[in-house]
Amino acid sequence: MAITSQEILAEMTRLIAAAEVKKIQLRAIGGLAVQAHNKKNHPLFIREFGDLDFVVAKKQRREFEAFMPEVGYSADKQFNVLNGATRQIYFDDKTGMKIDIFVGDFEMCHKIPLENRLTADTVTIPLAELFLSKAQIVELNRKDALDLTSILLNNETGNGDRDMINLQILAQLCSQDWGLYKTTSINLERVEKLVTEKDLALANDERELVLQRVREIQHTFSEMQKPLPWQIRDRVGTRVKWYIEVEEVDL
Repeated sequence: MAITSQEILAEMTRLIAAAEVKKIQLRAIGGLAVQAHNKKNHPLFIREFGDLDFVVAKKQRREFEAFMPEVGYSADKQFNVLNGATRQIYFDDKTGMKIDIFVGDFEMCHKIPLENRLTADTVTIPLAELFLSKAQIVELNRKDALDLTSILLNNETGNGDRDMINLQILAQLCSQDWGLYKTTSINLERVEKLVTEKDLALANDERELVLQRVREIQHTFSEMQKPLPWQIRDRVGTRVKWYIEVEEVDL
């Protein structure tokens, strides 16, 4: 059964609210989470969404597994038995829509810890981590580059979490993980290149605002504390692979 983007957005909101009643920390991640922060509903960033992605607190994994059948979802039993401590998959009993669940942390090309940060936003993971969840993609495609652009255009940078990309969190995570810093830095340059495309549907002031926030993040990286292990890894550079090879989930 086909499901529209508006229906998926409504379902995202329903599940988060239902989880909140059960005191389960469930927050959206992925493209729909980015769209939830597209405050101006900028047409450049509007697209269709086929499924939902969430993060749930690791300490609430068992409660969450009992919760999903209550709200109309069946587990992919084989996948969840093999991977359930870190990642789970469910399907809507009515529509067949897939839901991808990351448990405690988000880990693809790089690991982003989330267990203790899930209450910073009421709907999605915090904006800093949402930004990094896109910026950590080594083989960044245009859709993900536009998601990064959307986050930067629609949200200020600063030292808080409310409607803000928290620079302190970016510095903390990237100073602990050179690989995450490196991939994020590469993708910031890709965003710079994207927003200078003449045919991209952004006004000049919007382009400048995105570039300004890119530079603020780059400045944060240049000024952040760099522990000795980070400095040693920096000397090695990209001669040694700095990211995790992501295997596609075959369902």
